[in-house]
Amino acid sequence: MTDTHHESVRESGTILYVGERTTPPARDLQSASGLEADYVPIDRGIEELTDGGHEPDVVVVETGDRERLTTHLETVEEHFPAVPIIVAPPAERGSEGLAAAAVRAGVTDYVPFEGNLVERVRTTLRVRERENGSEDGRPDSDEKQDHTTSTGTDSEYLRVLAETLPDEAFVIDENGEYLEARVRPDSAHLYTVPAEDLPGSTLQEAFPSETATELLDCVSRSLETGDVQTVEYVTETTAGDRLYEGRVVPIDEPVDGRPAVVWLARDVTERARRERELRRRRDHLETINQINDVVRRVVHTLVEAPTRDDIERKVCDQVVGSGLYCGAWVGEPTSEESLDYRTGSGSATSFLEAVDETTAGDHGRLLERAVETGDVQTVTGLLDPDPESESESESDELATPHQSAVREDEIRSAVAVPITHDGTVYGVLNVVARRDDAFSESEQAAFQLLGETIGFAINAVKNRRLLFADAAIELEFRIDGGDSFSMNLTERFDCACRLEWAGTTTGGKVYQYVTVEGIGGETVLDRAAGDDSIEECRLIHDGGDRCTVEIRLSKSVVRSLTNRGATIRDVTVRDGVATTVVEIPRDADVRRFVDVVQTIYEGAELTARREVDRPVHTATERRERILDSLTDRQFTALRLAYYAGYFDWPRGSTGEEIAETMDVSPPTMHQHLRKAQHELLSEFFEERTGPPN
Repeated sequence: MTDTHHESVRESGTILYVGERTTPPARDLQSASGLEADYVPIDRGIEELTDGGHEPDVVVVETGDRERLTTHLETVEEHFPAVPIIVAPPAERGSEGLAAAAVRAGVTDYVPFEGNLVERVRTTLRVRERENGSEDGRPDSDEKQDHTTSTGTDSEYLRVLAETLPDEAFVIDENGEYLEARVRPDSAHLYTVPAEDLPGSTLQEAFPSETATELLDCVSRSLETGDVQTVEYVTETTAGDRLYEGRVVPIDEPVDGRPAVVWLARDVTERARRERELRRRRDHLETINQINDVVRRVVHTLVEAPTRDDIERKVCDQVVGSGLYCGAWVGEPTSEESLDYRTGSGSATSFLEAVDETTAGDHGRLLERAVETGDVQTVTGLLDPDPESESESESDELATPHQSAVREDEIRSAVAVPITHDGTVYGVLNVVARRDDAFSESEQAAFQLLGETIGFAINAVKNRRLLFADAAIELEFRIDGGDSFSMNLTERFDCACRLEWAGTTTGGKVYQYVTVEGIGGETVLDRAAGDDSIEECRLIHDGGDRCTVEIRLSKSVVRSLTNRGATIRDVTVRDGVATTVVEIPRDADVRRFVDVVQTIYEGAELTARREVDRPVHTATERRERILDSLTDRQFTALRLAYYAGYFDWPRGSTGEEIAETMDVSPPTMHQHLRKAQHELLSEFFEERTGPPN
């Protein structure tokens, strides 16, 4: 390196960059700062740059190794004793220990990897030019002693630590006495004691005894091991209690003759809050996953369960088996507007016993709302003291057996889940937990789905049992004084109504097909238009004093009965009195079913109970019966239409082509085909769902 080069460089300032990286960052630094920069790899040394006797304006040392830092600082001090030194560790290698070693060695500045190195270099050069008109920005060894405080600590040391790291900095000796304090300006207002008043006080005076002991133990460990120690503690501030993380860095040399540490205190209150929120969200997600897993297992259980009792028992077992809840039970509505306990499971034995004894106990209002609304209902804070009671003992004396059981089992929250299908409430699943935060909106949505799934399964079991039974119980009811369209119509006119079919479409709309004898269709339509329970009425057939109408209802009592596992065999209404014949499985609870009917119609009376056989017909028998009901022309029209592709889409043959094959007119062919189709469909629908035409 020539003298000419150094002269030209000094006109704008020069930087000596001592670093670890193989790609010379000095070039980037030179480009960004506009200053000339030389780069020296750490493994090569810097003697070759000193041959000309010229020195740089600033030295930047890049290393994250504490021992290497000490060696390089000694070398720089030997060759350039008056040149400012900036320590800039590479990304993710800076630490409190490295910063402490750098500042104790007398460096001018310490720049963390995220700091603005270029700006710090420029500031260092400006300071050097201003100081006494000299280019020497670093004090000599004698000047360093003049910067020492009365306690023997280096104020510049604390300044650099406090300003370059996001912490408050304190020097504390082995006995817990504050020797020096440096608080960041933006957080000074939080301290109840000003930083300048801390030196001379102790940890024992600043913190409660238990916290002070823990902090002093951390100081002792740091001094004994020579390693950085960390500890979290709570301290009182003007903004309330705040959580701090203390990083304790041992000082290499005694301070005022005593072993000491640098205590870096970082306010981690917000970080802890975010971590708690993340844990809460993670726990919530895990909870939802567990609930979904419970729902999946329950669905699998429902597929295999042969009876309603099996469904309800296994559901309770699966819910409490998840570990999220301590109890679950199922109740069924009765005619007395209460709930009968059916089955339950869980470790909350006192609660379950109290429910069994008191028929739903004090959860009555919660469960009633679930039945009335069809929506999940929740309650929390069950262990919170009653604000109306003057003392806890008074509250205990006034507690019901159910409330006492809640306290004994430490139940904090509960959910009531209506078990529904197609508008029918079969019961309520009541689940309790020892968590105050149980049954979030996501959990409630999962339980709502679970209740609907259980309701569907119960309905399927009831229908399956009746469908495949070879015998059933037939119940006949006389219903007087009910409020329905058919009852009001027959009471107003001299007519009779007969239900042909009732059901619900896939869109949830409730339909009934009713034949009315004694009045015409226009009269029926006129009366239906003024009935609030009817959404729409359409005339299907009108034969003068006999008609058939399609009625769309807002709700259907008939559908409620079929959802209870009953098959409607006949419903006729005359003079405002209905006669209803239904079939239920032979092993069904007749008394409970009668209660359901009487709950719907207060004037319902069971007039007959009969056991009926339901012979099983083979496919061959069904085919022979259909053939016997068809004429030759009807059977021919049906067979020709099938094989000629009349029922395909698009059609393979038209009605006219089939009529030509039969050598009849198209209207005659369609008449034969329609009657054949009617007989065929009657065999399927009328035997299963209701009375014949």
